[in-house]
Amino acid sequence: MYLLMRKPITAIANVLALLVASVMTFARAADNQSATQLSNLVRQDCGSCHGLTLKGGLGPSLRPERMQALGVDAIRLIIADGKPETAMPPWRDLLTEQDIRRIAQDLMSGAYIGEHSSTEESP
Repeated sequence: MYLLMRKPITAIANVLALLVASVMTFARAADNQSATQLSNLVRQDCGSCHGLTLKGGLGPSLRPERMQALGVDAIRLIIADGKPETAMPPWRDLLTEQDIRRIAQDLMSGAYIGEHSSTEESP
């Protein structure tokens, strides 16, 4: 009798393990897609004012050395609320708080400065 009960329990455990693995894989894929979308947003939308390599332009540099001096909370507030009397718009209505925090953290770490960015601005 023990062997008969053990097989269904093992089968259920295997199904649950596969389900958990599938959910985790889906969550990672969604997170990667979100990260790619945020990266594109920063490079294109933010880059239109802050320079394609984020070295500055109409807006100031978004390079890690400057971002680290501001801190993640200050960056997050600037992204969310914009800067009055400047060209920096608020993004609170377009991005989630989680996305805003992630962008702020990624700017501090230099995540948007990479192999796709040249060291020189295009003319």
